[in-house]
Amino acid sequence: MLVGEVLYFMFSTFFGKLVMTFLISMVPVIELRGAIPVATAAGVPLWPAIITAIIGNLVPVPFIIIFVRRVFAWLRKRGPRFDAFVTRMEDKALKKSESVRKYEFWGLAIFVGIPLPGTGAWTGALIAALLDMDLKKAFLSIAIGVVGAGCIIAFLSYGTAALIF
Repeated sequence: MLVGEVLYFMFSTFFGKLVMTFLISMVPVIELRGAIPVATAAGVPLWPAIITAIIGNLVPVPFIIIFVRRVFAWLRKRGPRFDAFVTRMEDKALKKSESVRKYEFWGLAIFVGIPLPGTGAWTGALIAALLDMDLKKAFLSIAIGVVGAGCIIAFLSYGTAALIF
């Protein structure tokens, strides 16, 4: 019975739809690129959807920047499979970090702001951590990128008229 009540709340109330948007935007890979279209389909108005998705997408960022190196070090000690996994994750992030290394703040913002797979806040935070960027500077840069990506996705989801009026 509890599952039915939770599903009813998530799909039938405005606040539930905002909670759903918030939670989806926190999921790696999906992030706000998936949360805004889901909010659109659920009937959430434009600005509440954008704001909720941006906030949800930014919540994990400081934790990733602060703790990912420690988590990776801990995983490396757990065996060769975990070590290989961490190496793959670091290699993928560092391959994508060329523009971030070159342009730092704005490079990271642009990288995060391009709404393509593998270029979101999670990957941006991982790159910032691996490049030892300052937390405040990295967070602001990622936030600018997330806002940019949110505007692009909202434009694609809601259309030109919804953004103008």
